[in-house]
Amino acid sequence: MVFVNARKVADTLYKEVLKNGFRATCLHGGKTQEARESALDDFKSGVFEIIICTDVAGRGIDVSGVEHVINHDCPKNIEDYTHRIGRTGRAGKTGIATTFLTPEDTHIYYDLKNKLQESDQPVPRQILSAPESQQPPDAVGGKSKKPTIQYLRD
Repeated sequence: MVFVNARKVADTLYKEVLKNGFRATCLHGGKTQEARESALDDFKSGVFEIIICTDVAGRGIDVSGVEHVINHDCPKNIEDYTHRIGRTGRAGKTGIATTFLTPEDTHIYYDLKNKLQESDQPVPRQILSAPESQQPPDAVGGKSKKPTIQYLRD
């Protein structure tokens, strides 16, 4: 499952994934209910190996066998992050969650660092060393205006 924050991004990424030969489908609130149900059913049954979706698929949807969730766009808050990555590792199984971060995502560093630590997961050194990970965003006046890192790699 690949999560994005906007319908247009979902549609664009979906076309790119198809163009590169992957079996994929797309799910977002701009689709009809019938199209959303069909996309989800086809993903669940294995017709498609990838589903590109907005947060419409982040809550209340149980898809067994999801082994990897990719946050192509960083969630807006830690609750959305938790719901998204909760699509994998269900029923006692393990899974992988990958989140791509950009300089505009510093608003989530503090909560993400804490969530990863609570789950006994490694925290990337770039997040640990970022000033935004040291205190809640509200304590420093909300979202940082000046990014402190350019890329996250481990």
